[in-house]
Amino acid sequence: MAQVVAPLVTRRTVGVIADGVFKVLLGVAYIVGAAPLGRLLGAPAWLMVASGVTLLIGGGIEIGYTRSRSLRTYTRFMVAYDSGWVLSALGGALLAWQGSSAGGEVWIGYQTAAPIVFAALLAAANPAQTASV
Repeated sequence: MAQVVAPLVTRRTVGVIADGVFKVLLGVAYIVGAAPLGRLLGAPAWLMVASGVTLLIGGGIEIGYTRSRSLRTYTRFMVAYDSGWVLSALGGALLAWQGSSAGGEVWIGYQTAAPIVFAALLAAANPAQTASV
């Protein structure tokens, strides 16, 4: 009896992995370039490093749960995460436009907290149901 097996890697799965890899690479960039990027963005170097560390952790956890969490769960969490990212970027840009020096801190602050929340939600989510054939 032949068994039909779904492809292990779909385009959506590749997208989830790519999102995690992007977070890891962004985290490395924030850590390596903390001082110059912090000056450019108006955020202290320590916040850049903290953000880099949480992005590394969050991205790694995101990649690690790829096989055990449903794509629907990932998609919901990624839409929420990315929506917050856009809103914090817009809020930071608005603050900067108004002459405040807190714009970069708002944006980088979001990137410091959000990956850990995302990772915690993934960890708490129910494992994906596997179909038995």
